[in-house]
Amino acid sequence: MTPYLLADIERAVRSSWSADTCTPEFRSRWSPDNPARDQCGVTAMVVNDLLGGDLIRGEVHVNGERVDYHWWNRLGTGIEIDLTREQFGPEELVIGGTVIPRPPATEWCRLREEYELLRDRVREELDRGRERPPGPAAR
Repeated sequence: MTPYLLADIERAVRSSWSADTCTPEFRSRWSPDNPARDQCGVTAMVVNDLLGGDLIRGEVHVNGERVDYHWWNRLGTGIEIDLTREQFGPEELVIGGTVIPRPPATEWCRLREEYELLRDRVREELDRGRERPPGPAAR
């Protein structure tokens, strides 16, 4: 695992989202006004790459019916990290949360291009962050 701070990872992930990294079938509803929209699967995988832990999947319900799934992370200490929770409107409720084993890379192809693009952008951003001199908070 890499020794990045969670704040650095969050900054790198958020600055790396775009329409090209969201779920393809929902790409038309992505906008810079709601950059976390439909980024949860690829974001959870990238965070898992960097911090390990579990992938968690819940159901998104509207008017009592499941309309989608939502993904986030749980670290080994039990702390949950959800960098995309703010994507949901008040009518969308995330229900439950089940640990889903990470599939082997050869089986994870539906969002493979989006995942690899986000992963590479996040790594580049984290590497750039290491090259910057420490700011006031780091002193």
